[in-house]
This record gives sequence, structure tokens and C-alpha cells, in this order.
Amino acid sequence: MSGLRLVDRRYELRKRPLSQEGMGEVWLGHDNRLNREVVVKFLRVPSGDDDEEHIRRRFERESTIIACLEHPGVPAIYDVGYDGETPYMVMQRIHGLTIADLVAAQHLGTLPIGWVAAIGAQICSVLAAAHGAGLVHRDLQPRNVMLEPYGSVKVLDFGFAVAPSAADISRITQMGVLLGTPACMTPEQMQSNECGPAIDLYALGCTLYEMLTGTPLFSGATPFALMIQQVNAPPPAPRSQRPEVPAELDQLVLSLLEKKPEDRPASAEEAYRQLLPLSVDLGPLPGALDLPSMSSPARMYAGVLHRVFAKTTEREQPAAAYPGEAQENPRRANADTRVLIQHNHPAEAADVLARAELPARRSVDNVNAETMSARYELAGLLFEAADYADAEPIFQVLGEMLPGEATMSEVEFNCRYKAAICAALTDRRRVALERLESLFADYLVTHGDTDNRALRLRRQIGQLQLDTGEHKAARQTFTALLAVAQSPLNNVRLDADEIIEMLASIPAVQNSQPTDPGWQDVLRYADLSDPVLDNLVAALSGRGIAAPLIGYELGNEGWLAELAWPIYKTAIMVLGSLNEQELIDRDTAYDIAGWDARPAARWNADEICRRVTT
Repeated sequence: MSGLRLVDRRYELRKRPLSQEGMGEVWLGHDNRLNREVVVKFLRVPSGDDDEEHIRRRFERESTIIACLEHPGVPAIYDVGYDGETPYMVMQRIHGLTIADLVAAQHLGTLPIGWVAAIGAQICSVLAAAHGAGLVHRDLQPRNVMLEPYGSVKVLDFGFAVAPSAADISRITQMGVLLGTPACMTPEQMQSNECGPAIDLYALGCTLYEMLTGTPLFSGATPFALMIQQVNAPPPAPRSQRPEVPAELDQLVLSLLEKKPEDRPASAEEAYRQLLPLSVDLGPLPGALDLPSMSSPARMYAGVLHRVFAKTTEREQPAAAYPGEAQENPRRANADTRVLIQHNHPAEAADVLARAELPARRSVDNVNAETMSARYELAGLLFEAADYADAEPIFQVLGEMLPGEATMSEVEFNCRYKAAICAALTDRRRVALERLESLFADYLVTHGDTDNRALRLRRQIGQLQLDTGEHKAARQTFTALLAVAQSPLNNVRLDADEIIEMLASIPAVQNSQPTDPGWQDVLRYADLSDPVLDNLVAALSGRGIAAPLIGYELGNEGWLAELAWPIYKTAIMVLGSLNEQELIDRDTAYDIAGWDARPAARWNADEICRRVTT
């Protein structure tokens, strides 16, 4: 399914599936119509015509039921359909960490007890809603629970295992499909295929145990070995592995892990009531949660809900609407940034500083020195980590804010220089060239053009001129540098042989214009700002072939080709201002009409000559 587009090319999938487990295949994708990230889940139907039809009907029924399960802890369903014969479901993309990854990332392998209780309470809220709608998850486990950056929990994978009937279970188990994950499956599932809300409570106990201890409840070399332990082995108490676990939490986990479903808590609501009082001291989880200096509309919303029907005797101070609005918040943002940097999370640190930037600009002195210092440090770390796309805007903003001194400071020079280098390293060489030329002009005012730094700038400007097709300018730059390198007074680090090689690599400048009036018009009026197109036209204009039409339009839609030979149905296309879908429609129109229409980068002069002379 690589590169697949679904439903009239609406959903564009990543190159590889995110996961392939059991009866499902999960892909990250993009909804081109609504311009949003999505998750697309395909149902992998076992072979056999009767079974396929049965599972397809059940899939359609279940997707309808899930769509009606509206809860903030359940990803929304956006769409369902078929790709050929394969059913699929389009769901909300959730950002965050799975509980399995969160536990693995902890220094000692265990989560803070308050967070274990808080995550468990949120899972109970989701289960209460699901069980109230007659749904059973059947595969609750740490990999199917995700913690979002603002602290909320999403329970995943309701998609293919809900609202089962006895006939469903009998039929699917006959096909050899295991409904659930052995590490979290109940004894009754393995012994008699029973399926009710109690199996989700047992899985909740397994999940709480793993969060508390950092290890699964049972382990075994094979699924069968795990199943035997789930049926026969008594569960170890969490306190035996972690003595600081509160007695009431230890007892709750053991009650959820009872072998008989009737011995477990009566409902998810009952487990919630026991977990909620333990959900305290919910401090930072570096790399998993946004830090306190970042605003959270979701927590603002929840802060109101917890006061509904509550007897409130004190007025609570609302959180600042923007991080940094309080006088001390820029300093707190810097501290948060350094914590994230120490834990090797530069991207999250960049988000913290980006959110703090606007309020810092509102402050009395307009520019907060601590914020500037933290941003400069972060940009340097991102640059060293080759994360040029994130480093560039930080360097660029700092470079714009710093000027004002009579002499360019070292920090200003570094910010402007690295902003240009970041642009070059992300394939935006013309932007990089403009920035370096501007930096060089300002540097000359106070430092002249013969020190090592100025010459290094000129060397890099010449390279970018060559890369962007400005051959005449590149020749002038390298010729001037060669004069400095060959001067007997040369006391700077310039390699004359290297510069001579660079000059030799520059294509000869074509001084003569083609005599054909049609080609003269092409050179005069066509948009040749793309150096690839410019070089292609220069090569074609001397071949003696017919000149193309400029700005040819195809069909009633007027799909534009920059240059075209209509008799030979050959065209050179440009990107222009078209979006992705418009580009697809344009190229399709030319294909249907029998044209060979390509961007300049996919043509060479010999190919075009062969087409327009035969």
C-alpha cells in the first residue's frame, strides 16, 4: 500500500505502515481535503469468503457504534470506507507517548505514583463511557494508551474489537485469531471466551502494575506460557517490587487482577473513585509533558469542569493567559528550556521559548536578556544536532533583534551567518545567498573586506552564486578572490589553486544571442528565474530547433505550461502558485491529451531535440 491515495486521492499515506498487528494495519496519513493529519486503519481480513463477509459486516456495524462514543479520551472517527476490497477507518491523529514508551523512558523504570493513579483514573473514565454504551475494549494494554503533552490520556484501538456477540467470538477464534494481548488477557478469555466489562478491568490492573513496577505482570517465552500464568499463577503485589506504593493502591491493583470476574471491582466507576484521591503531586515528566510555562487550553477547560457541583469556598487565581505574562515567567521559561535541553529534548525546548517570545517582547525593556541568551544557546544546540529547520528561525529572529551597536557584535554575526547556513543546508540556496550578501555588506562597514572572516564570506557567496546559476557573478567573485590569494602581500588563509579550480568549473558565459527571433523572445519574455530552466533554454536556443510558445494554456481550465511545442505535444512545466492537488490535475490533463509534459529538472536538451525534430 506504499504511496496509496484513498477515496478520490483524499488520504495520502506515509511510505510504510506504523504497525501491523492482529487483524489491523495502521498508517499515518494526511487528509488533503481538510489539510489535517490522520491515522488510517485497515482491516486485514482472514481468507475464506464466508468469514470475510461476516467480518466486513461486523466492521461496518462497529465503526458506527464507535463513532457514537464521544469522549475526550477516545480518538474521533472521521471517515470509513473501502479501498478496493479492504475496509478502512480514518481516525484522529494523537500526539504523545504511549504508556509503554513512557515507562521505558523513566530513569528508574517506574512512573511517579501520582501519575500512575492519574493515568489510571482517566482510563477508568473512558471505560465507564464505553461500558455504558455496551462496548468492551478487549485489548487494553500500555501500548494502547497514550499520554498527550498536556496530561490527558487517550485510549486507542477500539477500532476492531468492540461490541462482540457470542457468534463473533466463536467464529473468530475458530479462525485462529487471538482477541487481545496475552500479557493483559483474563483467565476467562482464555478458558471460555467470555467477554464482558470485567476483562477490561483486569487489563487495567495489568497496566497499573506495569506502570508501578516497570515490568509486565507476567513474562514468558511464548504466548502459551503467558496464558498458563494468567490462568494459574497468583499475581505478585506491586508493593513487593516497589515498597513505597500506598497500601490502598496495592490492594486496588490486586483486586483488579482477581482470577474470577465477579471478585473484581463492580465497575470502572468504582476503580475511578479509588484512584482519584491518589492522583496528587503531578509534577513534570520531561519529554512527555509540556512544561508549566506553556499555556494549556485543555487544562483551562478541565479546571472549570472540576468545579461543577463542587462547594467552593475560596477564589482560585486563574493561570496566566499567556506564558511569560507574569514578570517572572521569562525566567521560568528559560529554566524549563534548560531542563529539556539536559534531557535531550531540543524540539520541546524550542516550543517553550517560542511561546515565551511574544510576552517577552511586551515587557518594559522590550528584549529580555535571559530569554535572548537561552534562545541563542538552544539554536546552537539545534544547529550542532543538524536540526537546521528548527535552528534557522531562532537565529534569524535573534539576528534581527540584535543590531543597534556601532560595531557588529560577535553574537549578531554568528546569528545572521548561521541563519544563512541553515537556509543553504535546507536547499534554499537563493535565500542563503541573499542573507550572506546582506551580512557581507554590513560587515564591510566596520571591518573591511580583507580579513579572514570577510574573505570566507566572499568564498561562500561565490559558491552560492555558482549553485544558483549566477555564473557571471560567481566568476567575478572568484576572480577577485584569486587576486587576493596571489598577492605577494597575502597574509590570509586563501588557497589560490582551489580558487583556480572553482573558476575552471564555472560554465562559460554565453555572450552571443540566438539569431532566431522566436528564441530571442523566449530569452526576453519567459520566466527563467529557475536556474535549471535557464540552463536548459540556453542549451536549446543554439540547437537550431523551432522556438517554443511562451505561456501555453491547455483546455478549458487553461492549465499553463511555461514553454510548449504544441505540434509535438512537448512542454516544460513550472510549479508556479499551484497547490498539490492542482498540480496533479494539471499533469493528468496533459497526460490524457497525449503530451509529454515535465518540469525542467526532468528534461535534458537532447530529449527535447529528438521530440521536436521527428
